[in-house]
Amino acid sequence: MPQKVYVNRTLNMKRIKYIGLDMDHTLIRYNSENFERLSHSKIIEKLIQYKGYPEGIKALQFDYSYAIRGLVVDRKKGNLLKLNRYAAIRTSYHGLKQLDYKTQQKVYKSTYIDLSQGEYMAVDTFFSLSLAILFAQLVELKDQHPEWKLPEYSQIADDVLVALDEAHRDGSLKDYVKAHLDQFILKDENLVRGLEKFKVHGKKIFILTNSDFHYSKLLLDYAINPFLKEHKSWTELFEIVITFASKPRFFYEKSAKFLKVNPEDGTMTNLNDKIGPGIYQGGSAQIFTEELELDGDDILYIGDHIYGDIVRLKKDCNWRTAMVIEELDTEIENNQSAGPINLEIDDLMKKKEPFEEKLTDLMTAKIEDSTSVMESEIEKVQKAISELDSQISTKIKKQLSLYNPHWGQLMRAGNEESYFAYQLDRYACVYMTKLGDLFALSPRTYFRAPRRPLAHES
Repeated sequence: MPQKVYVNRTLNMKRIKYIGLDMDHTLIRYNSENFERLSHSKIIEKLIQYKGYPEGIKALQFDYSYAIRGLVVDRKKGNLLKLNRYAAIRTSYHGLKQLDYKTQQKVYKSTYIDLSQGEYMAVDTFFSLSLAILFAQLVELKDQHPEWKLPEYSQIADDVLVALDEAHRDGSLKDYVKAHLDQFILKDENLVRGLEKFKVHGKKIFILTNSDFHYSKLLLDYAINPFLKEHKSWTELFEIVITFASKPRFFYEKSAKFLKVNPEDGTMTNLNDKIGPGIYQGGSAQIFTEELELDGDDILYIGDHIYGDIVRLKKDCNWRTAMVIEELDTEIENNQSAGPINLEIDDLMKKKEPFEEKLTDLMTAKIEDSTSVMESEIEKVQKAISELDSQISTKIKKQLSLYNPHWGQLMRAGNEESYFAYQLDRYACVYMTKLGDLFALSPRTYFRAPRRPLAHES
């Protein structure tokens, strides 16, 4: 598939002075399925060890297909939800069982939900997939085995989140990754070529990551250093490296100070001067831009976390934004495979339209002048519509089978954008499958946003 960067808002790379990169899942690519499988097992271990969950949960098998990014966990009701751009529920599961439309209506009354309420938890990073999968499995176990005395749904959600956070915090996840880098970290020589090319053109590239210095160094040594030609080390390639950034707080907390990190041993000292080339911990976006004398439009930041890297950044700073969506290649390939089926569905829909119009006219006439309408004529039109609906339903099932078996497309919820796609469209200037797609292009590329037709123009 040709390298491609997709444009939501016009972006002139000639004007960008600093390019910031998140590390995990952006600069450093992971084998996401392997990592989430490991995460799933570590969460289970901690639930048993610290929360008293029964040993039987060790039998739960990891199923990578069961969750996608952009879902919402309903902590209170024990459900996973897929929303459209208006936060209306389009697909819902309780535990491992899909809710039909009537059940969903009964449970939620209105199909629209308020995501600001505390009972909802977003699945917006790859690091959250294992959480969503295990939550659904534990809800299923609670319903099927009341004798296990599992906690209420909301407590299960909280326990899984705490266990996941602890696995990241205590090093149990990353220690295993460190010892098995070849199983979890993907190398990309072409990306390193592109990074060096951009630097030749005068672009200053920096890293802004929530990972600690020692873990960052290990991954950068492994994935970047072997392919460098113009630099001896990644410490020369990247103008500034900021570790333990605590995003999204980095973007909105104004007073957090930077600490200077010694690249030889990772020790830290207070930074008494303005920030300059080097390695740091903590800090804030405001200090970063002020001390480097940059305007927001001078900086392009690229990450993979829709909320922590993109939404909060766009709301709290005026940096330009780009997002890496590693599932995008698969989504595009599936869209291409679904193309012929979509044409068939469109053709059937066009055939149905005149029958629907005819039925509208007949029913209107029946109400306004009951003597002029024959019931047999109405039944005939209704039968034609029903037959077309049956054909359309069969085609839609065939189309959906090309995507995730539980949730369908990442970017769509039926005919509408998914809530994930809506956030992407609203807050990311450009997006791509992998970082190398951008760095394969010229550093002087002018990305022009397409003209989008309004409803009355289409």
